[in-house]
Amino acid sequence: MTENLLEVRDLKKHFPITAGVFRHTAGYVKAVDGVSFQLKQGETLGIVGESGCGKSTLGRMVMRVLDTTSGTITLEGQDITHLSGTSLRRIRPKFQMVFQDPYASLNPKIAVGDIIAEPLVVNGHSSKTATERVVELLETVGLRADDRRRYPHEFSGGQRQRIGIARALTLQPKLIIADEAVSALDVSIQAQILNLMVDLRKQFNLSYMFISHNLAVVRHISDRVAVMYLGQLVEVASKREIYENPLHPYTQALLSAAPEPKRHGRRERIVLQGDVPSPAKPPLGCPFHTRCPQVLDICKTEAPRLRQVISGHLTACHLHA
Repeated sequence: MTENLLEVRDLKKHFPITAGVFRHTAGYVKAVDGVSFQLKQGETLGIVGESGCGKSTLGRMVMRVLDTTSGTITLEGQDITHLSGTSLRRIRPKFQMVFQDPYASLNPKIAVGDIIAEPLVVNGHSSKTATERVVELLETVGLRADDRRRYPHEFSGGQRQRIGIARALTLQPKLIIADEAVSALDVSIQAQILNLMVDLRKQFNLSYMFISHNLAVVRHISDRVAVMYLGQLVEVASKREIYENPLHPYTQALLSAAPEPKRHGRRERIVLQGDVPSPAKPPLGCPFHTRCPQVLDICKTEAPRLRQVISGHLTACHLHA
């Protein structure tokens, strides 16, 4: 893990709000509002935050499923922000996605073998090569070669997610974006899928951008963690720093609400007051100041910049300016 595979700079996605008979633009929903981070080869970056914070939108922008409003996405030194058509298809094998709902992401009318083989067929590989690759991938993710003849409805939820992972691996990507990849599964199955993903990362030197609201899941799989609130990153640090020494009040509140094994001790519960502000009308200053139990006067007028407080530990908070 010596060089950046992925670099995101000041990424924004503002969805227009239309109104009136002529559907004029009355404002914007700032789903992602100035996010920057790096991801090294072989590293897992966990993206965590409440529902609606913009983490899934961020993942879809990096995947180029959604266009950006502004900012840049660089993959292996190449700016892919505005690629489309043939140029985008040419680099698609380098980054793939594992979706939240393993059933909705698989075509129920197509056999599993054809689902996994489709990326190879589209990219001009022979039928024999595709079949051999499908058998190899099914066995790699813990399924049988004969399973390629079955259909998605014949599998359990955990098995379907294994199929989704196999499909993502078909073209030997370097980056996999996993969007709530285990949240639809039972807890025992979650652990199996997470362990599989950890093993695959080591086997293929993969990088993961792992998006989840589940702090325990993120802790298990991540090397570094980025915490999102209202479309912005408020803290980025190693897994150990985030869980043992959280600096931002929002991160502290999130961790206080998460169940902790006894060996980690108990955190004092921090109950946040009020609701998350609308991303269509974010507050002035720090986006968290309307709910922050440690708010300062400066927080209400000046937005803090994400800065390094200690080595490798960044936070956007005036308490640590």
